[in-house]
Amino acid sequence: MELRNSTLGSGFILVGILKDSGSPELVCATVTVLYVLALTSNGLLLLAITMEARLHVPMYFLLGQLSLMDLLFTSVVTPSLAAFLRRENTISFGGCALQMFLALTMGGAEDLLLAFMAYDRYVAVCHPLKYMTLMSPRVCWLMVATSWILASLSALVYTVYTMHSLFCKAQEIRHLLCEIPPLSKLACADTSRYELMVYVMGVTFLIPSLAAILASYTQILLTVLHMLPNEGRKKALVTCSSHLTVVGMFYGAATFTYVLPSSFHSPKQDNIISVFYTIVTPALNPLIYSLRNKEVMGALKRVLGKYMLLAHSTL
Repeated sequence: MELRNSTLGSGFILVGILKDSGSPELVCATVTVLYVLALTSNGLLLLAITMEARLHVPMYFLLGQLSLMDLLFTSVVTPSLAAFLRRENTISFGGCALQMFLALTMGGAEDLLLAFMAYDRYVAVCHPLKYMTLMSPRVCWLMVATSWILASLSALVYTVYTMHSLFCKAQEIRHLLCEIPPLSKLACADTSRYELMVYVMGVTFLIPSLAAILASYTQILLTVLHMLPNEGRKKALVTCSSHLTVVGMFYGAATFTYVLPSSFHSPKQDNIISVFYTIVTPALNPLIYSLRNKEVMGALKRVLGKYMLLAHSTL
């Protein structure tokens, strides 16, 4: 089979979720609804946290950053989704590289941010008197900056390395978007060393963060069990259970994609998982956090009430 170097003028064909689907129209409609839900729910949560002064505390600052990352993460698949709806499922080499970089950046930043959010809950429950000192605005911004910078650098390295591979002429990507696992399958050279690098990346990013989360919640659980007031215990458990639900969904999908060897999952499974962590999880995260949180729901009602009142007065 003839080989050639990838160039900015070449492109790929995304066959993704529609090729193996018996009803592509239904799949497109479902993905579109989930995408709109993700944009709406994250946008509303971010609006409430930004506009409501009562939510200007470290916990909600980090939650707002999570909503921003989810909003951007789910928007990464917008070109692919629009292409599927127009039946023009091609993507340029530059577009593919940009999409991969953004997806890796958002995924890596969210991975690190979830660990920092676990630390925030640990300080709030186990060291409440030192909370405002240990979680000062400077510390919060440092956490966010660290998440973005480390994720961007890692994404840049892997995107450049991947896009400099030799690809075969048949450049069909059996995936929803441009990511490392499906693109590596198009390489005509031996990719075993590169797959090892991807595995190392997954372990390096996921395992330390997951270990920090488990350590934080172990300490939280031990502290909560010794709490005397039932109300304080219940509030802490509700808040932490929401975070753990998000952690379970995100790390489960990420581990399946980037840690398990490619022989353990098929392209169809990869497509399902990609839809899950790029669209479904971002759509559910705000609902998980807000529906069980009276402060967030109250703030959202007040903010929406102000906007509705303002709109009514201008008519």
